[in-house]
Amino acid sequence: DNVITRHCARPIPGIRLKTPTMQLSAVVLALALGSAAAFTPVNRPAPRTSAIKSETAEAPAAPTTSMSSSRSELEDFATKQGIPNFIFDPLELAEQEFFDEPNDATIGFIRQAELKHGRVAMAGFVGFLVHQQGLTWPFPMTMDGQPWPKLEEVGSVPALWDAIPEGGKWQIVLTIGILEWWDEYQFEPEKNKDKPKHYMRGGKPGDYPAFVGGEGRILPLNLFDPFGFSKKMDPEKKEKRRIMEINNGRAAMMGLFGLLAESKVEGSVPLIAGKLPHYDGSVMAPFESNFHLFTN
Repeated sequence: DNVITRHCARPIPGIRLKTPTMQLSAVVLALALGSAAAFTPVNRPAPRTSAIKSETAEAPAAPTTSMSSSRSELEDFATKQGIPNFIFDPLELAEQEFFDEPNDATIGFIRQAELKHGRVAMAGFVGFLVHQQGLTWPFPMTMDGQPWPKLEEVGSVPALWDAIPEGGKWQIVLTIGILEWWDEYQFEPEKNKDKPKHYMRGGKPGDYPAFVGGEGRILPLNLFDPFGFSKKMDPEKKEKRRIMEINNGRAAMMGLFGLLAESKVEGSVPLIAGKLPHYDGSVMAPFESNFHLFTN
């Protein structure tokens, strides 16, 4: 907290924030806008060599990209996003070397995190709006026929999660964990020849691997582009769509937190003040309600 405070408390030339509320809003906005794909490192000593813990001696680590390549990629992304010669990194995260890894691996880690959170936020933002309309799946929630919780019964969109049985919550959490494991899994490369390089070892951040293995396809459809629409897309169009994804993900992260903030603190988002039902729970405690796995 002290580190964030020191970095975020720096005065902005030409701007005077009159109230504590305005100062807090500026801090939140700075953190939201400080997206990782726009980070750039400064000159650092030569990178240290180390290995990702999941790699073994039988499966040597793929060579890392050079630091100059990582820097040029960041600058190239900034230019294509319409903000040339401007890299926004108020917390100087791109200067760090996380997990005793070289700086270019750290940049890959941060860019992967931004893309991942942006994708989740895009799905969450759309999901919030869908649930706000009172829409649910047409089939029962449980095998015994229990219906999905309804908005008019629980009061607000975040409260719909609280109304899901703990078994359903664990299914969602474990499914996400499996998807994370498959993304990070780097063992036995001879059985996964088509799997892209790890994003901290020269791979492209956000490139989710296909569901394939040594004996063929594990699942009938992939998580990304299950019907193969992007295969015929030319490289220039793919690059444009990739830039769009990053920008849309950044907007969705701010938009989703805006919806959640207004649900919890009425009037905190002036544009939608008073238009969302109040939520009494805590969005940062996903198992706070209806979770009794470790109780008598």
